[in-house]
Amino acid sequence: MNEHPISNLMTQTMAKIKEMVDVDTIIGTPITTADGTTVIPVSKVTFGFASGGSDFMPKHGSSSQAPLAFGGGGGAGVTVSPVCFLIIARDGSANILGVNAQASTTVDRLVEMIPGAINKVSSFIEGYKGKADIAGQPNNSTTSPDDE
Repeated sequence: MNEHPISNLMTQTMAKIKEMVDVDTIIGTPITTADGTTVIPVSKVTFGFASGGSDFMPKHGSSSQAPLAFGGGGGAGVTVSPVCFLIIARDGSANILGVNAQASTTVDRLVEMIPGAINKVSSFIEGYKGKADIAGQPNNSTTSPDDE
């Protein structure tokens, strides 16, 4: 049995969408500035896809043995909208610089807060490790039991 023409139509349309939208479209190529800061663009990609067709009797030669004619079409639309820039400083701290207005949902707000929260936790851990290192060193201002 021959492959139906709608299959080829859908395959071609999906191949064109794949050419337009890849990972680099959503998470852009990192850009490093002269001072060592890395900027990564992040975009939102939305797309729609439609395909359809119909088999119908040809105008000429209406015998039941004649193959059915096919008419079809397909299309897609893609929108790429910048969402934010992920900014990673030389010291490793990360921030999100939003392009659009304030987040509209609680989930969006939480996602925007993640880099800042990670930076605060990292700073806290580094500070705790620093205090632990200092506490492990002998302190010259205290007396030892041998001094008494």
